[in-house]
Amino acid sequence: MEEKSIRVRVPGTSANCGPGFDTLGIACTIYNELELTLREAPGVEFFITGEGAENIPQDERNIVWRSVRYLLERAKAADRFQGGIVRMKNEVPLSRGLGSSATAIVAGLKAANVLVGNMFNRRELLQFATRIEGHPDNVAPAIFGGFTVNIMNRGRAQSFSFLPKVRLKMVAAVPDFFLSTRVAREVLPDMVSRQDAIFNIGRSSILVAALCRGNEFFLRHAFEDALHQPYRSKLVPGMMDVFSAAKEAGALGATLSGAGPCLMAYVLERDHCAEKVGQAMVEAFRKNDVEAKYLVLNLDTRGARIINE
Repeated sequence: MEEKSIRVRVPGTSANCGPGFDTLGIACTIYNELELTLREAPGVEFFITGEGAENIPQDERNIVWRSVRYLLERAKAADRFQGGIVRMKNEVPLSRGLGSSATAIVAGLKAANVLVGNMFNRRELLQFATRIEGHPDNVAPAIFGGFTVNIMNRGRAQSFSFLPKVRLKMVAAVPDFFLSTRVAREVLPDMVSRQDAIFNIGRSSILVAALCRGNEFFLRHAFEDALHQPYRSKLVPGMMDVFSAAKEAGALGATLSGAGPCLMAYVLERDHCAEKVGQAMVEAFRKNDVEAKYLVLNLDTRGARIINE
């Protein structure tokens, strides 16, 4: 009976990055690992440890396994491999805005693709992941690493990935409650003003330009947003206080990570203030009766990768 195994590691991500709603994303040095074994015989076994293990489905609903099956069907290998073993080791907090679902999707696609002989390149995996996730801003940095600018063009995702010329650290303040993407989207208006649209176009443009050129001066206001964070702030108690605390402690800016509730501050590596910023963010949350922890993260430059043959 044929059986194949592979291990992959996929970075967590932060989407939107402030003004880049559904378009910008960044890969961070926090990881989920997957060891996938494919078998001819039907049936799947799950062994899950780490963040959110008790809340992850261990049946056909599991997003990793669904992604594996998606790729096998497109590779015309679904009949050949009908079952398997899924071993997950998770560092990325669940439903917090650090791309846990995107990480799972990319892990399943990447691992299954390797086991069928790398039939699809990364651009094709991006299309698959976007169809499963619904948008590319988290899955793209999980696949490519770095900072990504993502668009949909006639139903196809396109992603430009680059490494910023500014050495940044990210400080993620992770509150002790979940927030679903569905709920976070429901509070957004169907229409926005021209003034708010111009505000965000300017900030997202200057953010990308400043990162590409290494211009630190223009980053001071580049993380501001008018399209989604003001509406979502009521879902994250103390959000604006945490933003203010982060900047007062030395951060360039702070944003809602993805749909939240995690808040992400960006600091210059040379300022050595990441720990101070993290402590200030946690304290600001505590003053709003929210317990939180903080993580100091670097930029992941490689994206999803094989960690054994």
